[in-house]
Amino acid sequence: MNIYLKDTIDSAQETITTTFDVEIERMIEAILFASTAPISIKEIATRLPDGTDTRQALESLQKKYENRGFKIVKIMDSYTFRTATDLSYLLQSHVVEKRKLSKAALEVLAIIAYHKSSTRSEIEEIRGVSVSTGTLDLLIEIGWITLGPRRSTPGRPITFIITQLFLDHFGLQSAQDLPGINELRESGLLDRRSISSEKSCNDSTNTETISN
Repeated sequence: MNIYLKDTIDSAQETITTTFDVEIERMIEAILFASTAPISIKEIATRLPDGTDTRQALESLQKKYENRGFKIVKIMDSYTFRTATDLSYLLQSHVVEKRKLSKAALEVLAIIAYHKSSTRSEIEEIRGVSVSTGTLDLLIEIGWITLGPRRSTPGRPITFIITQLFLDHFGLQSAQDLPGINELRESGLLDRRSISSEKSCNDSTNTETISN
């Protein structure tokens, strides 16, 4: 095969590959745009042609949207479109605060989030006071916590864990992206007092409560 013919074939193959990649990205854009909630990479893959490297295609799209007015964000193992954080102020007039969480609810939410999972008795031990059923019911109703696996301890108590909706609301990929204790203190969201716990938090062995 002469060099000219080889170059022609290579060029044609590269064009076909590029066209295929572009078409895959268009498909993914359509899937994300039509979805009302973050959609898992597994679900996206089932809608694409066999042999598609879905993760690579998503990562490529994420880079293309980095400097746009909205981005493709990853939440756990799911993806969705979201407004660029630096432009969120443009939408503030459209946000309606439906309810304000009590200090107790914020404390319970913080404990569950920073401990990855907590039982009711563990939450009560950390806070030093009992947890009302209404507080947990409210957080479940909002969709920020849900029931997790049972502990393999006597009585096999149920645990509570944060949800994908919680991460989505605060723009986090996973619980690992939660702000550190020092960041929360500097922002004024934490009291100066700390709550002792036998379990480890992300950044400290002491958990601090969120204040109003």
